[in-house]
Amino acid sequence: MGMPHAPTHWTAAAVRELPDDGLRYELVDGELVVTPAPSWIHQGVAASLFRRIDAWLATTRVGIIRFSPADIALGEDEILQPDLFVVPSDNPQPIRTWTDISRLLLAIEILSPSTARFDRLLKRRRYQRAGVPEYWIVDPDARLVERWRPEDTRPEVVGEVLPWQPDPGQPALEIDLVAMFAEAWGT
Repeated sequence: MGMPHAPTHWTAAAVRELPDDGLRYELVDGELVVTPAPSWIHQGVAASLFRRIDAWLATTRVGIIRFSPADIALGEDEILQPDLFVVPSDNPQPIRTWTDISRLLLAIEILSPSTARFDRLLKRRRYQRAGVPEYWIVDPDARLVERWRPEDTRPEVVGEVLPWQPDPGQPALEIDLVAMFAEAWGT
């Protein structure tokens, strides 16, 4: 008996029926994206960013940061799993399940060789279409962050200090990328 025929256009229901095999499954514009477990450095960068953003959010109360695995749907029939993401605090209802999330303030993907094409093209376009105010593509090897906004055709590339100010009534978070990458790399 051979492998079952894979659909050419995936649905969220079909993806949810896949076996739990330790891989991460995402569905973007009908395309199934399958990625292996993240690397040590990838997780180090995610942890460093999480700590910085979470501490700032704790004082400003602008939003709540979470990390994947998650099943975020900013439209119909999709499953997005950003490495890190911030949900606004003013969500119309308390968040109890992934389906309670209707918008993001920030989505962050940390590049790895297996995800770069999806992160830079497919997912970027999807977050831009959804109107996510900022999408960061973090490159641990180059020690840079590409910042995308919905209207951008090219990213802003940041290598030293990354400011983020989702609420003009609050002071900006300023992430020292040099220190953050050094912490993540252990250098």
